[in-house]
Amino acid sequence: MTTENAEVPNPGRVMPLPKTTTRPASPVPFTRRPGGLQVLRRPFHRQRIPRPGYVAGPYIAADCAAAAVAATALGGTLRAALTLGPLLLTLVALNARGGMYRPGLSASALDGAPRLLWHGAIAWCVTSAVLVGVLPAAQPRGGLLFAAVATHGLLACAGRGAVHHLVRRRRRRRPYSALVVGADQAARNVFAVLHEHPEYGMRPVGLVGASDAGSGPALSELSAPVLVSPEDVTRAVIQNAVRSVVFTRGPWGDPKTAELMRLFWDAGCTVWLVNGDPAGHAGLPRPEGPDHLWGFACRRLDAPPRRRPGILGKRVLDIAVAALALLAAAPVLLACALAVRLADGPGVIFRQERIGLAGRPFVVLKFRTLRPADEHESATLWNVASDRRMSTVGHLLRRSSLDELPQLWNVLRGDMSLVGPRPERPFFVRQFSQTHPGYGSRHRMPVGITGLAQVNGLRGDTSIEDRARFDNHYIETWSLWQDVRILLHTAGSLFRFGGS
Repeated sequence: MTTENAEVPNPGRVMPLPKTTTRPASPVPFTRRPGGLQVLRRPFHRQRIPRPGYVAGPYIAADCAAAAVAATALGGTLRAALTLGPLLLTLVALNARGGMYRPGLSASALDGAPRLLWHGAIAWCVTSAVLVGVLPAAQPRGGLLFAAVATHGLLACAGRGAVHHLVRRRRRRRPYSALVVGADQAARNVFAVLHEHPEYGMRPVGLVGASDAGSGPALSELSAPVLVSPEDVTRAVIQNAVRSVVFTRGPWGDPKTAELMRLFWDAGCTVWLVNGDPAGHAGLPRPEGPDHLWGFACRRLDAPPRRRPGILGKRVLDIAVAALALLAAAPVLLACALAVRLADGPGVIFRQERIGLAGRPFVVLKFRTLRPADEHESATLWNVASDRRMSTVGHLLRRSSLDELPQLWNVLRGDMSLVGPRPERPFFVRQFSQTHPGYGSRHRMPVGITGLAQVNGLRGDTSIEDRARFDNHYIETWSLWQDVRILLHTAGSLFRFGGS
């Protein structure tokens, strides 16, 4: 269990609160997020924001119809009834894994024909093996199997061609709102292409981080609203129901672009990476296929898969361990409360606002180790480890991290987790989010009593940049076993008096 200290100028002094300004009322119920970012009062993944569909249903229907027609035409009704089950299951599984149900911007039936034929051949071979196992007398001849694969492939390509036509027609008639991200000529080129070609299904409503530098179309000619601040971006995503975002450069090596991409993923947007430079593919990964945006190579950037069963397991672990720990530590909690009451007077529990998951504020509970002069000092005093006003009991509680035992109640309430990035006060979250790229990304995971940074010695007056890097690494590589391992390391550190 750890404390919230770090590397800031004049660690023992009170830091001035930021000036507050009156903002006009927003038509959407926003709340302020660390670093100035505005979000809804609930995280993006809990909002009823329309998500961009991949129109998988029509493609699955076309594949199933092609398989059914081929099986009936070549094997008769009875054999078709026995064949369709394993055939459709294998075929849909192979096509889904191969990305055949997520068409690109310029999808064509012939582009995927080789893969359709290969998946069809595998599905028919698997089906034949299953059929022979059930009915040995129904073994298909080689010529019939070849004819089934060829017929199925032709029908599947024809069906997909019809679906592609319908999809392009729908895109042209009802394009979705889209944002273009980039500050160079490539972004303006892509914006102009999307504006002139609605068949790609995207209606550009703004440029993120754009400027008039370069030789491309001027912003005034594009009639494009320019979004510079994170507040503008978040507001545009929600108010315009943005469902697609086009980046003209990848997030690799740029923490701000990576954080912006996570924001769009959390909002349920489809993210595309497009090379808008007419000179070629310099600076971008090699295109994975023939997909393009009016000649500009493009590829879809998918969000990392959410581990929903694992997250549920994390919550179950939190409740079980926190409840048992509260029961087992009840005598220790009572002794600490009595010691604080005798040493420092009334007010045993200290309550303070912290920032949790998705930038939501909550009240953290701790045993009081120091009585601040006022609310201003409580919100802005960084390090109290060497404060002479602290009693001997306060020093002992902080050194042993026993002052944080009441946070087990925060875990039971769902404000925190046992393991996660340490929560911080709003004033310092705003400051660190502006000075340390990636700090705001820590709020993608519930905050915790302990974390990967803390078990690696990053507690007290240590680097905020290092702690943010450890926290983001923990989020990207999270597993339930990693939480258990961190808890075991933390339990061992309690006997070494590693607090501050």
